[in-house]
Amino acid sequence: MPRLSKRLLAVVILILLIIWGNSLLPASVSSEISGWLARFLAGLPITTDIGAGEGLLRKLAHVLEFAALGVVLTLIRDRLNKPWSLLLLCGVAVGLIDETLQLFSPGRAAMVTDVWIDMGGFCLGVLVVLGVRWLRGNCARRNSERVSGGDHPSE
Repeated sequence: MPRLSKRLLAVVILILLIIWGNSLLPASVSSEISGWLARFLAGLPITTDIGAGEGLLRKLAHVLEFAALGVVLTLIRDRLNKPWSLLLLCGVAVGLIDETLQLFSPGRAAMVTDVWIDMGGFCLGVLVVLGVRWLRGNCARRNSERVSGGDHPSE
């Protein structure tokens, strides 16, 4: 039976602590963090305008957190040979728990749209893994064709 590496498990726990830890922060603290990050990004020469400011930054944070979770859980799914439906169920469950925790944080509220944003990020992470795997497979196939003489340059 395949085993789950302790390193992957530790990464999942770390990501969950970040996701759920941020949801437990009171709105005032979360806003301070978002404001600081928005000011930091606005000062970088590569950024132009933050646009919608903190709101956009918070949504982007949701996407990135859940994309990281999607990547790691896809790697775990592959290692344990579990069904894809279980992977997606885990993503939805984490998003629902995330929004539920916000009900208990002063000044915060749960939003269905955030669960959809979370799932979009999660699916992005899954697609990143699948895309990298597809690219690696294509490169390996091309290399093996070159070695075996399957590639004939046109004259």
